[in-house]
Amino acid sequence: MAGPLLLRSLLSASTVKSFSSHLAPLPRFSRCFSSGPASAAAAAPTYPSAYLDPGRLRNVAVIAHVDHGKTTLMDRLLRQCGADIPHERAMDSISLERERGITIASKVTSVSWKENELNMVDTPGHADFGGEVERVVGMVEGAVLVVDAGEGPLAQTKFVLAKALKYGLRPLLLLNKVDRPSVSEERCNEVESLVFDLFANLGATEEQLDFPVLYASAKEGWASSTFTKDPPAGAKNMSQLLDAIVRHVPPPKANLDGPFQMLVSMMEKDFYLGRILTGRVSSGIVRVGDKIHGLRSSESGIEKIEEGKVVKLMKKKGTSMVLIDSAGAGDIISMAGLGSPSIGHTVANTEVMAALPTVELDPPTISMTFGVNDSPLAGRDGTHLTGGKIGDRLMAESETNLAINVLPGIADTFEVQGRGELQLGILIENMRREGFELSVSPPKVMYKVEKGQKLEPIEEVTIEVNDEHVGLVMEALSHRRAEVADMGPVPGNVGRTRLSLTCPSRGLVGYRSVFSSDTRGTGFMHRAFQSYEKHRGPLGNVRKGVLVSMGYGTITAYALMSLEARGTLFVTPGMETYDGMIVGEHSRDTDLDVNPVRSKELSNMRAAGKDENVKLSPPKLMTLEEAIGYVASDELIEVTPKAIRLRKRYLDVNKRKAMSKKAKN
Repeated sequence: MAGPLLLRSLLSASTVKSFSSHLAPLPRFSRCFSSGPASAAAAAPTYPSAYLDPGRLRNVAVIAHVDHGKTTLMDRLLRQCGADIPHERAMDSISLERERGITIASKVTSVSWKENELNMVDTPGHADFGGEVERVVGMVEGAVLVVDAGEGPLAQTKFVLAKALKYGLRPLLLLNKVDRPSVSEERCNEVESLVFDLFANLGATEEQLDFPVLYASAKEGWASSTFTKDPPAGAKNMSQLLDAIVRHVPPPKANLDGPFQMLVSMMEKDFYLGRILTGRVSSGIVRVGDKIHGLRSSESGIEKIEEGKVVKLMKKKGTSMVLIDSAGAGDIISMAGLGSPSIGHTVANTEVMAALPTVELDPPTISMTFGVNDSPLAGRDGTHLTGGKIGDRLMAESETNLAINVLPGIADTFEVQGRGELQLGILIENMRREGFELSVSPPKVMYKVEKGQKLEPIEEVTIEVNDEHVGLVMEALSHRRAEVADMGPVPGNVGRTRLSLTCPSRGLVGYRSVFSSDTRGTGFMHRAFQSYEKHRGPLGNVRKGVLVSMGYGTITAYALMSLEARGTLFVTPGMETYDGMIVGEHSRDTDLDVNPVRSKELSNMRAAGKDENVKLSPPKLMTLEEAIGYVASDELIEVTPKAIRLRKRYLDVNKRKAMSKKAKN
């Protein structure tokens, strides 16, 4: 017995403690096909949640017009709070966002600042992605309105500010890019008064009108409560903005003692964890392992979708996802465990049978018809070709993006309704990258009829161009039924003019590429939905006819040489073509059938010239957005992973003639 007793006395409590620490369990490995932040979180260590005190929470959205510096500002705030930033514009995590330099989807992250936890939401600035702004403003108590001190408030500033004021938020005004040479203190005062007028016009309350103003250069990484172009070295940081957020944004009104309820505002899918639901906890506390269920409001009352338990609780910290074991009311978290609820549904404790009110979204303004690719070149590039697969993908998109509606049509076609051609163009681009082949109709504006009167969506357009281009732009927009509301010089820029117009949505379809070429790339155009108004009548002549192929095979340089004089070509030698494919734009208003596959006849006579001497002008190769804006009502876009082709709806020339006569009758 002496041996075990001696051993027990030698092993003191501290020795056992240090020994057991070496035997800590290894983290579980996630499956090899897991990807994305959620999968990283699946293998991450669990941190005890210390953020159950709602008084230390601040939920803030960063809202602004396009390119006014939201995502760069988020970078600097993350860096200020100690987060590791892998690259510039770290919040733009989608590959298309990084390629195009725009924000497409809203994203949530959290940073710690002086014992407070700040949940920050980065939002898109384009009008087409307005649904992303609408669904997140309900999650927050405050907003940072970023305005470019040089440009001032523009069309989309008005749109996002109206949403924030409608939800009772008290925005902070941040004048960004004050380090530019053209920005003076007088200019900042002008912009401040313009923003104040905008608040007043949108019906802001006395409290909302009393907004604090900060001056910043997000690129340089500093913010100041007073106007300066070069703050002292010790103040070249974002601490004044973070302090202002803590001071002016109220903590969430939260009831920790009530039952757990959360409205789902975002949703993503992960191979390992399944459906990940993100939202703000409106009451109670949730812990890993709790029994929960999904609820939705229907016409017959509250409907139960699914019952399950919380498998994982996650929270975005900086640029990485961490696991937490519990979360309280007022916090913004992500959870896994339920497979059916989606955006707008309520997740709650099993005893709760009341659904939270959902966010009201603006109606879609344009629609496009997606269908199976039935061209002679179909099936060569893509892997997903059938109507069923296209339909499943579109239905999945409408679950995660509430601003898109999908309605099944006849014969494997689907009507997709959205906010603008950019939004639907991003969807089509994502689908073609996933291996889909499809044919897409031109965008159609969605009209309304009220009291027997036809109404159409009207957009507010702000244009800034050099003085010499004003005439061209005004002429082009007059054909598109635009009406000028205001016109004047741009402050701080000699030789530049700013135009404010209202224009029907149908008139602006396809105008962006025309505008870029008219202004030689020097103009800015911003647009935002304004309202539905009386139909303004038919558009003027906004497009010429097209050159339509009537041959099948490989396009030859010999044939294109004789077609160059007929108009602008969209194709190069070596491309494949077929009957009914559009190969160029005609120089006149009528369509012309041409043969781009004609080859040189071989004979025994020796030719004076050689084929290598054929010199062609560079063709105009259409991007997806340009194609969407270009096609007419009797045409389609053929989209495959490797090509974008324009074609006639009816490929046979005789059928086309018959259908055009039928339309006239």
